[in-house]
Amino acid sequence: MATTAATQQQARAAELNVLARTQRSLWRDAWYRLIRNRAALVGLFIIGFVSLVAIFADFNLFGIHIRLAPYDPLLIKQNNQLMEPIWTRFFGSKFTDPAYIFGSDELGRDILSRLMYSSRVSLVIGVVPVTIVTTVGLLVGMTAGFFGGAVDDLLMRITDVVYAFPDLLFVIIIVATLRNTALGEAYDGLLIIFVGIAVVNWVGVARLVRGQVLSVKNREFVEAARAIGATPGRIMTKHIFPNILAPIIVTIAFAVPGAMLTESVLSFLGIGIRPPTPTWGVMINEGFVVFSTTPWPVLLPAICISVVLLAFTFVGDGLRDALDPRSKM
Repeated sequence: MATTAATQQQARAAELNVLARTQRSLWRDAWYRLIRNRAALVGLFIIGFVSLVAIFADFNLFGIHIRLAPYDPLLIKQNNQLMEPIWTRFFGSKFTDPAYIFGSDELGRDILSRLMYSSRVSLVIGVVPVTIVTTVGLLVGMTAGFFGGAVDDLLMRITDVVYAFPDLLFVIIIVATLRNTALGEAYDGLLIIFVGIAVVNWVGVARLVRGQVLSVKNREFVEAARAIGATPGRIMTKHIFPNILAPIIVTIAFAVPGAMLTESVLSFLGIGIRPPTPTWGVMINEGFVVFSTTPWPVLLPAICISVVLLAFTFVGDGLRDALDPRSKM
């Protein structure tokens, strides 16, 4: 009898747990599953840490001045050229200086300070173009999928033409062609990179959104909204958009590291951000001049790029699992 009572209590507890779980909203349930994903939590921690470093590398607002970077990233010291990281002294290096924890480059500029300031450019490149890409892709995809017919054919043919070009090659062509124009010189080349990434990458979001809209627009809740006289704009924003948001969020999470990697490649090729503005790609490009002497000016920014990209990938994988209603953790 005691065993039967214990079994019934366990079954009842399991039933209550299921009921409690079903009472959570989609987003609360997704957040619950996301925070149980250790890789995603590590990724969120790294992204948060890099964001704080980027903000407070040199923060000055309303009289509050916080500076984590030990030096000006453009400060050149002729007497401290090409110092190696402080830990290399344990391996017999004689070219170290406690004032330069990560060493200095061939011009005597502090590598740690340049890495901190470079994180600003990388995060801006990851956020601003992806915001533009998502906005344009949403507008095109939702319009094409909802209205269909000639509108769908026209927008999708334009999308197919842009989609036919190799992404990176198309960005390189745009940036290299417009580099010496007023647009290419604005903000040390940052604006033209925004344009290049946005022009190329919106097509993937548009195709994804169109497919999601086509799968949702004929469902019962959309037909009910039409029956009560809801306008197309209200149907798209209030009924369709919330139901296609999950895959879009995952796409954004994976698009951010892609944009950051594109900027790094362009800067490494010498057609990205204009020197002396520090970016991780520029640092790798400049570090190859002395790579045979010391690899650290190349390795350190490359490690930063790899770690941040891996962090965003972890978060993207975690969001994909968390927002999948068929996934139960």
